[in-house]
Order: sequence, then structure tokens, then C-alpha cells
Amino acid sequence: MKLVVLLAVLLVLAPASRAQQSIVITSEPNAIVWIDEVRRGTTDASGKLSLTKVTPRRHTVRVRATGFKEASATLLPGRRALSVKLVATTDEAELTFQKAETAREQARDDASRQKAAELYRDTIKLRPSHAAAHVGLARVLLDLNEFNDALAEIDAARESRPVYPEASAVEGRIQREAGSDTQATVAFRRSIREAGGFQPEAHVGLARVLEDKGQFAEAVVELRKALDQLSDSEPVIYQMLGAAYEKLEKPKEAVAAYEKYLQLAPNGSYAAAIRSILDQLKREAAGEQIIP
Repeated sequence: MKLVVLLAVLLVLAPASRAQQSIVITSEPNAIVWIDEVRRGTTDASGKLSLTKVTPRRHTVRVRATGFKEASATLLPGRRALSVKLVATTDEAELTFQKAETAREQARDDASRQKAAELYRDTIKLRPSHAAAHVGLARVLLDLNEFNDALAEIDAARESRPVYPEASAVEGRIQREAGSDTQATVAFRRSIREAGGFQPEAHVGLARVLEDKGQFAEAVVELRKALDQLSDSEPVIYQMLGAAYEKLEKPKEAVAAYEKYLQLAPNGSYAAAIRSILDQLKREAAGEQIIP
């Protein structure tokens, strides 16, 4: 019986069947690497980033490093290494945009967020059609609770890039925070459609809207899609998944999700809270039978 239960829980958490492989991306030191628009990490001092969970299919790899022009390359199925050469740039708009992105990622209070916003605005003054700068500014304005201005930046981004999955995902987040679940759902589903199904930020956002409505089973489906696409690069989603399973009164699945979070982020912000409830959940799970 224990084996049956274990297999059932593994099936609940397992992504849709796919093989995985390890790859090495080589570029400039301290370069940010995205794979299929999902940020996967930063190269080390030697310019290398090793990744252990990449599906063996065609991928688009995008690389950005401070002082260089951003570049993309194709990772073909079966390849275990890819070198992405970056060229130094003096483009003032691009360099200002890079400063804005760094400032946003490092912002911890409203004052630092305002500084990031100003850098994005400086970028836009230099290049009004810079769609990514408009989206970056929208993210900052969302954090500042300036929802109408944030939506205006999303509209501006679409003027130069009408089909923009990230913009739609950010729009969904803005609409949800502004209290419009219907518009948020429309935006998240549009983002997923524009991205051909691969848009983890939108899947997570849609899951949160579904949770707001008490539709926890549907939320679990969206969270598992996001986990599959992120390849464990965002442990916090396992915490969200565990919480959704708790709402569904499925303690075995909740335990498995929480333990995965602790495996990936033993010192994460939710680690202490999760450890405090795991024993109780395990006792609840011990009396429950799962039918595979």
C-alpha cells in the first residue's frame, strides 16, 4: 500500500512526460540567460552557466550582459552546449534600459522603485518604441500600485509589438491587483495563447485568479503547467501548489509539494512555516488512501 501511495503522489506532481538533459551556455561573465523567455540564471565569472533540466527539443536562448548588445541563438535538439557571442554596444537607449532592469530587480522600497521608473522613462525618451522598457516600467508601476499608469505602459508596448505574451501576462497581474478578475483572466489567457501555451507567468497568474474564486482544482492544473515550464527554477510555486492541495483537503499531495519546496529552497522565505505544519499534514495523510 505504501508503494501505491508513493506512486500516486509522484504521478500527481510529475510533469507531463519529458526527458531532460544538461547543457552549458557560454557567453560573457555575469550575463543573464533566458530559455524560451524563462530566465534560467546568470553566467559565472568564466562566462558559463550549467543547467541540468532542459528538455531535448528546439529552444530559443536569449542572453544579456551589461555593456553589450543583447543576442539570441537557437539551441537545437540534442546539443549539450551553446556559445552566444555578445558585441559591445554604445547604444545609449540600450545601456539605460540595462540600468533600469538592474535597478528594478534590486529595488526593495518605493524610493528605489521610483529610481528604476525614471531610468525606464529615460530609455523611452531615447527610444519611444522600446517595448521591453514600457513593460519594465509597467512592472515597476504595478509594484507602486499605480495601476492606470501601468496599463498605459502596456498599451504603449503593444503599439510597437502587438503580439507580446509578457505584456499580456503583466496586464493580467495589473488587472488582478486592481480587482478586475474578469479582465485579468482575459489577459492571462491571451498571454498563454500568444506564447503558444508556454508562458509560466501567465499560468501562475491565472492560478491565483482561480484561487480567488475558490476554484482550487483548476488552480492546481495551472500551477503544474507552470512548474513543468519552469523546470524547478521557481520553488515558491511548490509552496503555492501545496497550499492549493491543502484547500482541496489532499494532505498527501500537499506534503509532497511542500517537501519539494524544502528540497529546492531549504532556507527560503516559506521554509520555517512549512516545516511547522508538515508533521500535522503527514499525520492527516497517514489516514488517507489514494487510488491511482
